[in-house]
Amino acid sequence: MKLIIPMAGRGSRLRPHTLITPKPLVPIAGKPIVQKLIEDFARDYDGQIEEISFVIGDFGPEVEQQLRQIAQHIGARASIYHQDQPLGTAHAIYCAAPSLSGPVMIAFADMLFRADFSFDKNVDGVIWAQKVPDPSAYGVLKLDNNGFITDFVEKPTEFVSNLAIAGIYYIKDGDALRREIKYLLDNDIKDKGEYQLTNALENLKAKGAKFIPGEVKEWLDCGNKDAFIAANRRALQWMQDSIRTPADTQVNDSIIIHPCSIGQNVKLENAVIGPYVTLGDNVTVVNSVVKNSVIGAHTAVREALLKDSMISSHASYNGDFKVVSLGDYSKYAE
Repeated sequence: MKLIIPMAGRGSRLRPHTLITPKPLVPIAGKPIVQKLIEDFARDYDGQIEEISFVIGDFGPEVEQQLRQIAQHIGARASIYHQDQPLGTAHAIYCAAPSLSGPVMIAFADMLFRADFSFDKNVDGVIWAQKVPDPSAYGVLKLDNNGFITDFVEKPTEFVSNLAIAGIYYIKDGDALRREIKYLLDNDIKDKGEYQLTNALENLKAKGAKFIPGEVKEWLDCGNKDAFIAANRRALQWMQDSIRTPADTQVNDSIIIHPCSIGQNVKLENAVIGPYVTLGDNVTVVNSVVKNSVIGAHTAVREALLKDSMISSHASYNGDFKVVSLGDYSKYAE
């Protein structure tokens, strides 16, 4: 099976942390979002992922190489495609048209999830969803009495369902999906100004395809700073039994309160770290308390009491008690 990951968005809601680093590569619980997404899926899926197609923006050769390594890590080959304009979900997927054949999974790289992937691969399609209190910001599913999907509704202005599409799809016939998306593009068929995947799925359904919902047990949005901090906390809870502090961590008069993810070559001096903290590689924390926060690689924190904070890589923070959001290569001194 093939896995297609559209990830060309700018991540503007997560700025300043995405000014340099593409949002799917911002580390959460010790790994980039897209890497955790792939590894979690590969762990839970009972089949073989042959190819991972990444649909990206102009991220540069270093990012492309990093993505290839992520795919290789689970034994899959990588394909890199580019989306130059944000024209909607269907357009993003069609950018990977050469890989749209046979059975395909599609997963958008702006969230983490726990889901049931023990599905019947002979069905025409599975769309994973979860009930939400306010469905107006999502595409939603309507079901019939037999549990089959009858309608896909994109960001409804009136209540039709609270079963929100989570951004994970299985399509048995990738070739058929490619043809339906091409039809939308060729005929300039848009919904709310964009080419929507749900419209292509509606067309497949009208031609006889039957889709069923898949169960998302937990769905973590990583869209903005506060959501990212909450997702980091929950991801650390998921993995707390497997967390190990690296042997090269220098802990001088310091305490680590788990669950925490500690990178390589971290130096702690007179510090209290945790709970729910992610420290990247080569982080230094001196005379500080840090809890429920994410600190990027090559960053130094001194004389600080931080909570609910996010500091990106190659930064420096020297201050008092703050809830901080500091981008890459930034400096702050009280």
